Amino acid sequence: MQKLKVDMKIGNNLRSLRKEHGYTQDQLIAQMARYGVDVTRSYYSRFETGELNIPIQVLVALHQVYNCSYDQFFNGLFLKLLS
Repeated sequence: MQKLKVDMKIGNNLRSLRKEHGYTQDQLIAQMARYGVDVTRSYYSRFETGELNIPIQVLVALHQVYNCSYDQFFNGLFLKLLS
C-alpha cells in the first residue's frame, strides 16, 4: 500500500508574501492583531522557518491582511507518493 506524504514548504510562501507586501515580521504581527490574532514575532518566525505548522486562525488572519487567495499560501507545494 502506498501513502501520500505532503511536502509542506509553506514557510517559504509565508516569507515571500510578507516581503511582497513590504512588512517586517513585527509589522505583520501588528496587522494580525487587528484581526484578533496575537502571536509573538519569534513564534511567527517559526512558521516561516517551517519549525511549526501554521494554525488555521493565523492563516485566516494572513488571508485578511494580504487580501489574497488561500492558493497563494500553498503555491508550489506538491504531494509525493511513498512506497
